[in-house]
Amino acid sequence: MGVSAIEHYSNLTTSLLDLQQNLLTHLQQVARDRDPFLATAGHFYVQHYIRQQFAQWGEVTDHAFEYRGKTYHNWGLNLPAQISSSKPPILIGAHYDTVPGSVGADDNATGIAVLLELARSLSAQPIQYPVHLVAFDLEEFGLVGSRHYAENLRRQNQSLRLMISLEMLGYCDCAPNSQRYPPGLHYFYPRQGDFIALIGNIRTIPDLIHLKRKIQVSGQIPCEWLPAGLRGMIVPDTRRSDHAPFWDAGYPALMVTDTANLRNPHYHKSSDRLETLDLNFLTGVCQGLIEGVRSL
Repeated sequence: MGVSAIEHYSNLTTSLLDLQQNLLTHLQQVARDRDPFLATAGHFYVQHYIRQQFAQWGEVTDHAFEYRGKTYHNWGLNLPAQISSSKPPILIGAHYDTVPGSVGADDNATGIAVLLELARSLSAQPIQYPVHLVAFDLEEFGLVGSRHYAENLRRQNQSLRLMISLEMLGYCDCAPNSQRYPPGLHYFYPRQGDFIALIGNIRTIPDLIHLKRKIQVSGQIPCEWLPAGLRGMIVPDTRRSDHAPFWDAGYPALMVTDTANLRNPHYHKSSDRLETLDLNFLTGVCQGLIEGVRSL
């Protein structure tokens, strides 16, 4: 007997509610003072939480690197493809550090929360590509962790199907003129900040179009995309996350973002707290990314 439309809708609603609750649980654990130099206890706690979550779905990898005489860590989880093959992996990353004096609910607890839910979903139902999930450290200090990771990949001559950086995903503002842009872009994009943005290098244009469609259909979230030429040098704001070192290393990479301070007035402030986030918006973005990555 087939599933009725009402039953299907009920199952879908329950699934989204479960996803939203999972995201909220992650946010409650990650959104705390965790500057790597001035809030070391919170920084350590969040690392432990990420490792604990990753360990549910596989072996946790430690990509250690040195910075100013100390060792820091990018924590990873490698998920196999559905069928063993030599296809290059999809790399999905988000940074877990924050600036001093901010619990960083949007920046970037939202990115880590979605990263962990992608790990849950893609471990339960593998896709045609291997997936490497990485929580980067020291993004706020010059993309240090991701730069180390990208340069190491290049030295080893490793290829990637695609790199996706999850950078601030949970702030939405539907008010008129709530969205700002670098000079010139306001002529081409909406004036209200109710969409998620995809920003990629030229090689990722087919993926930008694909993910936009999945986010809009599966996640029911408006989505805009921008191809950034010359490694983002034309519009420097497009380089402000962990995808930029992968552009510099020659990889296809894109950023998923709510556009940070171009929309969110709490950016890098003590007011970047959970109560400022739109959980329905974040859940839709996460659901759209799950379906988008699954169908790459």
